[in-house]
Amino acid sequence: MRIAILEDDPAHARSIQSALIRLDHDCHLFDDGRALLRALHRDRFDMFILDWHVPHVEGPEVVAWVRRHIREQVPVLFVTSRGGEEDVIEGLDAGADDYMIKPIRPQELKARVTALLRRAYPDLIRSPATIFGVYSFDLHRRQLALREQPVPLKPKEYELALFLFRNAGRLLSHEHLLSELWGRAGVDTRTVSTHVSQLRRKLELRPQNGYRLTPVYGLGYRFEAVDPTADEGEQA
Repeated sequence: MRIAILEDDPAHARSIQSALIRLDHDCHLFDDGRALLRALHRDRFDMFILDWHVPHVEGPEVVAWVRRHIREQVPVLFVTSRGGEEDVIEGLDAGADDYMIKPIRPQELKARVTALLRRAYPDLIRSPATIFGVYSFDLHRRQLALREQPVPLKPKEYELALFLFRNAGRLLSHEHLLSELWGRAGVDTRTVSTHVSQLRRKLELRPQNGYRLTPVYGLGYRFEAVDPTADEGEQA
C-alpha cells in the first residue's frame, strides 16, 4: 500500500519508514504539510501517518483537508509527541483514526497500521492478487504484470488500469473517470485521454491479449473483454 508520512524529524521519519518497508509498503516522506497537500493534487495514497507540529501546514489541518477533499475514508494515524488526553481527543476529533505517542515502538506501529489498513481495505488485504486473463495485479505492491512480466506504470496509470479492469464491459464517461480517479471536476478531459493512450500502448490492449479499449465519440471509453482466439479482423 502507498503510505504518505508527514514528519519533519529525519530520524523519526526514517524509523517509521524502516518499520513499514518491512511490511512491503511503499512509503513517501514529506517534511512539511504544504508539500504533502501539493502532492495530493496530483497523487493518491492509501494511508496517512502524520506528525502534529510540522512547518507551514500542521497535521490537524492536513487531516481536515483530506476529509473535505478525498471521498474515500483513507485511514489517518497521528504519530506525535503530544501525549495529553486532550491532545488525543483533539487529534481524533480532527478526523484521525488512531493516535500514537512518540517515541514509536516499531512492532506496535506495524500492528496499528495493519489493523487500520485491514479495516479500510478488507478486500485488498484478503486478496492481494487479482488476475484478469494474462494481466495480474499485485494489490499490495501496486504493480501490474502482463504474462508475468512487470509493466512499469506511473501511480495514476496503475489506478486507471485497475479501475478499467474492475469495470470491464461498462461505458465509462470522461467525467466519471475524472471524478473517480482524480477526485474533482474541472480537470481537462485531455488528462484522461493522455493516460488512456499510454495504457493502451504499455498494456498492449488488443484482442490477442483478451481485452479491447474503444473510444466512444463524445462520451468516453468502453473497456471490454474479447475472445483472443477469434479472428482479429472481426475484433478490430
